[in-house]
Amino acid sequence: MNTPMRALEVLATGPLALVQDLARPGLAALGVSRSGAADRRSFELGARLLAQDYTAAGIEVTFGGLAVRAQADVMLALTGAPAPATVDGIEVAHLAPFVLRDGQTLRLAVPHVGLRTYLSVRGGVDVPAVLGSRATDVLSGLGPDPLKVGDVLAVEPPPARFPNVDVAPVRALTDGPIGIRALLSPRANWLADPRLLATTPWTVSSHSDRVGIRLEGPALRRHESRLGQELLSEGVVRGSIQEGVDVRRLAPPRAATASAATRVMIAPTVRQAIRSSSQTLGLAVATASHATVSSNVLVPLRRHPQVRPLHSV
Repeated sequence: MNTPMRALEVLATGPLALVQDLARPGLAALGVSRSGAADRRSFELGARLLAQDYTAAGIEVTFGGLAVRAQADVMLALTGAPAPATVDGIEVAHLAPFVLRDGQTLRLAVPHVGLRTYLSVRGGVDVPAVLGSRATDVLSGLGPDPLKVGDVLAVEPPPARFPNVDVAPVRALTDGPIGIRALLSPRANWLADPRLLATTPWTVSSHSDRVGIRLEGPALRRHESRLGQELLSEGVVRGSIQEGVDVRRLAPPRAATASAATRVMIAPTVRQAIRSSSQTLGLAVATASHATVSSNVLVPLRRHPQVRPLHSV
């Protein structure tokens, strides 16, 4: 007896839905940035819930709105931003494997907090690989096009291992202020007063995208010795904050280059906590004062709320 081909038919995409995996590391020398899942931790968690390798491609859904119909039974898991999810009108949970039966439809609404939801598929989405990855790179155009209504995504055979985790104990996302540990970079001397980074509340802008998380706040003045100067493009560390003319952004994973000066580097354990626009950030910059901001008042770092990394399964 032939096994029916497993697939997902796209009925709706929302603002943006992309096929993603962990993308293309090691190709920066060729001018190809890594790209891939914007929230790697949530993507990897989905793979672990389904007992498969991180190489299995899934779907990254920006701000909800995705609807897919199963062609044959498919096991799925939802991670990342908690977009309300239903299967034929019946609610299904995030952070736990579930089966979408043949002909059933999964729909994602807009998440109340967070931005990107990951739909992991047991076996992985089967699209042609480019440079060893099935990920969509929206800047270079590598990989498959963004999903559109009518697409049918074949699903690869499931791995031999079977999932043995019912639910992942992950801390709930917050839409309140987030405290972030940071270190001044060698470029901090381009600022007239680097301490303003730690005494100012910064707000995630609605203009953020996969290129970087843009931050809104007061303009930072350049040091008088650097007036009229500009940096050449240079590599940036994942999680760096770049500051330039009308640009202040948190760099994505392994961006290839940046011409804006990198002033601050974010501690790796908290980068993934920033997921939604309009979220307020307080930078705890490691300087001599060891201070950060809370309601525009300088307070000791030890009193600032900490953001811990997501638990693993």
